[in-house]
Amino acid sequence: MSQPKLFRIIDKAVFDYHLIEEGDRILVGASGGKDSTALVEYLAARQKQHRENFEFTALHVESGLGESLSSGLLAQFTAWGVVPEVVNADVLARLKPGHRMNCWWCSTQRRTELNNYAIEHGYNKIALGHHLDDILETLLMNALVKGELSTMPPRLKYLKYPVTVIRPLCYADVDSIITHAKAAGYISSTCTCTYQDNSGRKEARKRLEDLTHGSAQEKQKLFQALKNVRTDYLP
Repeated sequence: MSQPKLFRIIDKAVFDYHLIEEGDRILVGASGGKDSTALVEYLAARQKQHRENFEFTALHVESGLGESLSSGLLAQFTAWGVVPEVVNADVLARLKPGHRMNCWWCSTQRRTELNNYAIEHGYNKIALGHHLDDILETLLMNALVKGELSTMPPRLKYLKYPVTVIRPLCYADVDSIITHAKAAGYISSTCTCTYQDNSGRKEARKRLEDLTHGSAQEKQKLFQALKNVRTDYLP
């Protein structure tokens, strides 16, 4: 039986960037959304193929803002042979005085919990569910707000910590993940907190759609441009 199209897309990213290697211990950030759920499903399926000897754990960070993993989603995880771990992080309590709550702060705190858990329990990689659209939106945000050309790379080795961040969905546009999630019958949760409007990502998402007209091919070309930089034709 052939693999789902999404899994073949992830396979290419794993091969191109050496995201899964022999002996890896991978910690997956399982938010409960379609992206991280697809990543958990993929890793569970790949592990059964024995292409390399690796292990992984799905970790859900309870932020006090979003929903917990639903019973339906937990049942799907169980069907894949995955028992998620859960840690708590009071994101609002950590907010510094005078600062407004936003998506960046929440994600940063959840990432801190993933990093701490990985180091404490001996994981060498953290797998995140960022997809192609996320990466390109970050590119636009950094260019238009910070004035720098940077984004979230498919593979990033921390300099201060013995952990590498990997993003196996880097070639997958959001529509391909939605299509797969519907076909697979995902029971996933979506963040519905009241702080989402205090974020620049929605505007970046709109700008990316305006720039590419929603075309997966044009998004792929934009990503390819990040790997084909002609510095002699830049300031």
